[in-house]
Amino acid sequence: MTSKNARRKIVAYVESYDDVFFWRSILSSFETSKLYFEVMLPTKKNKLERGKKAVISNLPGDERNGNARIMNMMKNKVGNDMIACVDADYDYLLQGITPVSKELLENKFIFHTYAYAIENLQCYAQGLHDVTVAATLNDHSVIDYVDYLTQYSEAIFPLFVWNIMFYRSTHYANFTISDFNKIIETGSFNMQRPYEGIQRVRKKVGRKIEQLQREYPDAKDNYLKTKAELKELGVTAQTTYLYIQGHHLFDGIVVPMLSKVCDYLIREREREIYHQAKHNTQLRNELSCYTHSLVDIGQMLKKSQSYAFAAPVQKIRADIEAFLNETSKQTDTKNTKDD
Repeated sequence: MTSKNARRKIVAYVESYDDVFFWRSILSSFETSKLYFEVMLPTKKNKLERGKKAVISNLPGDERNGNARIMNMMKNKVGNDMIACVDADYDYLLQGITPVSKELLENKFIFHTYAYAIENLQCYAQGLHDVTVAATLNDHSVIDYVDYLTQYSEAIFPLFVWNIMFYRSTHYANFTISDFNKIIETGSFNMQRPYEGIQRVRKKVGRKIEQLQREYPDAKDNYLKTKAELKELGVTAQTTYLYIQGHHLFDGIVVPMLSKVCDYLIREREREIYHQAKHNTQLRNELSCYTHSLVDIGQMLKKSQSYAFAAPVQKIRADIEAFLNETSKQTDTKNTKDD
């Protein structure tokens, strides 16, 4: 038996180890003296599982429609609420045309990133300078990350609309996300000519769009409709990078760029130490101290919380707040009846 005054525990199932910290950073601000969250990987029959389907399958009950499923969950919970916190992938943008997409949008116990994945939010442009400062302890701004990712987004947006249009149809295999990712690769990042890769992407995107227009001459109306719907969902030409495949953005675009920037900033700081040191002992001590203070940029990016003010995160927070308000009312009503 549990006291009515006991602190309420909500279990939040997530997809992987990296997701634990991300969702903890979101959920912790909602904790009070009356409730708290425990973020964990899904477990079923004593086996560790991964991925969105594994997370969702850990929610109690088999019904897949709203009220019946919610009632079943309320019957099955044993003192604990259970929610699923997952990457949106393309399911958010597909707007319910697949079973997983429909479940993602309609199930009140499933919360998603709105952006493609947590990796996209970790790469939130407005916070990248702070990440490089934390990794290198050098506050010199050498790249305008917001402008860079804005221009990159504008370069890929027209083709992104095509890709979503295909995934909303029965012939998505004709233009897969893998095909799309190959075209939007920037190649090696050049510190002296940082926008060179974006120019290459623009040319590749232009060629692919010309090909698609030849192959699908009647697709214009559908394209414009899809474009308008994506904008209503928050996808703009300036923020497309938040909605492409997360690992492609993180591993293929942002980390390679930041690694080059960090190498430059580290060498710059080391040169300052060489010039300012008065003798060899001081030089060795300063270099040693600085070197031991450096952090891997990839790990620093994963621990960054600069996405707090990103539009998708604000939507996540609004969903969680609405969920907590609703379940709080249900709990208060139940306690009143019990009294």
